[in-house]
Amino acid sequence: MPVIDRIYIDGAFVEPHGSELFDLFNPATATVIAQVKLGDEEDARRAIAAAKKAFPASSRTTKQERIDMLRQLHDVVLADAERLAEISIEEYGAPVARAAWTARYAADAFLHAAKTLEDYPLARQIGTAEVVMEPVGVVGLITPWNNNYGFICSKLSMAIAAGCTAVIKPSEMSALQTQALTECLHRAGLPAGVFNIVTGRGDVVGAEFTANPDVAKISFTGSTTVGKSIIRAGAETMKRVTLELGGKSPTLTLDDADLAAAIPHVISAGFANSGQACINGTRVLVPEDRIVEFNTLIKQAVEKIKVGDPRDPSTAIGPLVSRKQFERVERYIATGIAEGAELLVGGEGLPDGVTGGYFVKPTVFTGVTSDMTIAREEIFGPVIAVLTYRTEEEAIEIANDTVYGLQSYVISSNPEHARTVAARIQSGRVVINGAPHEPLAPFGGFKQSGLGREYGVFGLEAYLEPKAILGGQPA
Repeated sequence: MPVIDRIYIDGAFVEPHGSELFDLFNPATATVIAQVKLGDEEDARRAIAAAKKAFPASSRTTKQERIDMLRQLHDVVLADAERLAEISIEEYGAPVARAAWTARYAADAFLHAAKTLEDYPLARQIGTAEVVMEPVGVVGLITPWNNNYGFICSKLSMAIAAGCTAVIKPSEMSALQTQALTECLHRAGLPAGVFNIVTGRGDVVGAEFTANPDVAKISFTGSTTVGKSIIRAGAETMKRVTLELGGKSPTLTLDDADLAAAIPHVISAGFANSGQACINGTRVLVPEDRIVEFNTLIKQAVEKIKVGDPRDPSTAIGPLVSRKQFERVERYIATGIAEGAELLVGGEGLPDGVTGGYFVKPTVFTGVTSDMTIAREEIFGPVIAVLTYRTEEEAIEIANDTVYGLQSYVISSNPEHARTVAARIQSGRVVINGAPHEPLAPFGGFKQSGLGREYGVFGLEAYLEPKAILGGQPA
């Protein structure tokens, strides 16, 4: 069985000090396909030391030198996009179209960072002071399994654009993907220590990154519970923190919406990435007097969704990442039934025609109320809860009745009406009528969906510290 027994420190692939072996699965077949030797605290400290050693030179690089590095990183990742996609299908179960998209998305992150840096003034005059934006220092980047390439590249790209050096802890469940991506990044030929990658457990490697005084900032994407623990642990050394956490996103179908046109947007928002995304629109709000029509249309549409082999181009929903995740989602479906929600389509057990793997039926509950568990907790699987409202005021109140505030969706036949409602939704992003992703706009959450922002100017500034210099200016 293949064993990944190398981590990346100081510009080289090295054997980890850690000895724990972790099984890697193909979630479509529920079989072990490889193992990874996990790094430990000593490996984390070695990586931090390498990044610290590289930081003085990295912090003094010019804007053009950083842009050149970012473009080179884009080129090496894009050149291997097909291989990266193939490994994502095998290890994560991403449907083929999704896998191809994530590989390109990861490569493009470096170009977006380069564009942002190119247009950004690293020094400016404010009154009598010169204000210089300096890199914050060594940054710890902790990423999840649901878009391994994208999260690593989007965080690393902004760290490099700022002149920081990085230590990265990806999910141990994505080790095959991480290994392939690291090989790409290595080919870019960046100076040793600019980025270092240690696959390990969050409570081991991630904990060392968070506590170590030589790490100036943590950027974390994951659960709200872990995000809170990072804030507590980082407080001792006053770490700067960016957190992109959980969500329970509402999709507001307004009373003037064309329901036939709305259904594809509802399904896309709710089931994207096989339901394993913090931005999924899993609370769907529908006018009470249109619920019968809505239920008929969404049931028909969901029954046509292909679930199964991620290599089949017609597959829209692949397996969940692990048995643990599969069992979690199945428990939520059972809870929805037990609490009295009406199961419109889907339900417990494997989809028809599927005999193994971690597949969940795309599921829609209707008759859901805001106090039900499935309306309040993040499920992280292809499960949609449909709630009704009588007035627009009530719809907005329901949409905002959550501890989360990451992303929301508004569907209307009147864009001006949609924008009026969007202005009252408490979330970091509001998507109107299925608008496409904007990689230069800020991304992050209100309330318990996180702190700070990623992407574009806001994402770049998260890795910079302003220094005001008073006096000494030319007469």
